[in-house]
Amino acid sequence: MLTIPVPFVVSLLLAIAAVLLFLTLGKSGLKSVLFTVLCAVCTFIVGMRWTFDLQLLRFVQPILASMLPIAAWYCFAKAHHSQRPAYWHGVWPIVIAVSSFNFAVWPFATDTILITLYLGYGGALIVSSFTVPEEVRLSNIQRVIVAERVAGVMLLFSALIDSALSYDFAFYHGEHAPLIISLSYLVLIPMVVCAVAIVGFSTANGEKANQGESLSSSPSRQSTSQDDSMTAETTDSLRLPENHVQMSDDESEAIMGKLDGLMEAKHAYRDPDITLSRLSRRLGIPAKQLSSAVNKVKGENISKVINAYRIEHAKTLLVTTQDNITDIYLASGFQTKSNFNREFLRITGQTPSVYRQSAQLTS
Repeated sequence: MLTIPVPFVVSLLLAIAAVLLFLTLGKSGLKSVLFTVLCAVCTFIVGMRWTFDLQLLRFVQPILASMLPIAAWYCFAKAHHSQRPAYWHGVWPIVIAVSSFNFAVWPFATDTILITLYLGYGGALIVSSFTVPEEVRLSNIQRVIVAERVAGVMLLFSALIDSALSYDFAFYHGEHAPLIISLSYLVLIPMVVCAVAIVGFSTANGEKANQGESLSSSPSRQSTSQDDSMTAETTDSLRLPENHVQMSDDESEAIMGKLDGLMEAKHAYRDPDITLSRLSRRLGIPAKQLSSAVNKVKGENISKVINAYRIEHAKTLLVTTQDNITDIYLASGFQTKSNFNREFLRITGQTPSVYRQSAQLTS
């Protein structure tokens, strides 16, 4: 019976995932697509390396492996800010290539550097997850934070796998290496790809962000295919990082007043792609100060505060119009009915239908 090594199967699935991501997200998800393609190439090279044991692949494999943690970190870094990452991150694949040529001098140099890379970038992702991602839709911040932590843990897991491989080669001449690699790639790569894909789905289209910088009052109804809902248990158990900044009560109230003014005058909450970064630029207030002020004054994270504005708008539409529920939640800035219903119930204690019926009976 013909058997196909696990890395080849994973590589094929990742290639299919890359195509689906591109068809779904287009250019706005290019980083996620490229990362998935890189993972597909890496797993294919691993399969070739352990199936045919070609000398060239022994050299190429660690270089590609060194690119994965850097690429994962880059995808999440772009979700936190729009600045271009420092060029020194691209030096590591060169270091790996040089270390591969010096195998006789230090046999475990490449493995040591790779383990350090995965530990470093995995830890960096986990630390970064405790700050609010400024370039992510406010309605999707929670899921991006979870995804970033999952990616960080998976990179740390990869460092553990590399350590196990080094141990196996040192004491058992690589006897268990194919099994270790097959099991690790079956778990590690798909998890990291899923985490990075979430960033692609949750980050507003760059072109749209530039065009919509004015945050006009006409609601955007573009692309509702992604589900921005989370279960109530997850939302309650996961608190957004608050990005604490030392400010007086008066300063916090003043910032909150500016935010209220923007919401009332421009109805900015109706934009489903609204992000902390765009709000920050619109108000002329640093993102960390804005987030901290909202937490201090409202006692809630900025995502919930924006949703509160949306629910107030929806309540008005429910009472004053005969529009159906779908039109109302889209006009209020929500992307999915499930998220709208959950937030409406959280804030009012009623479902939208019951609220409309109650309002009609009392009018």
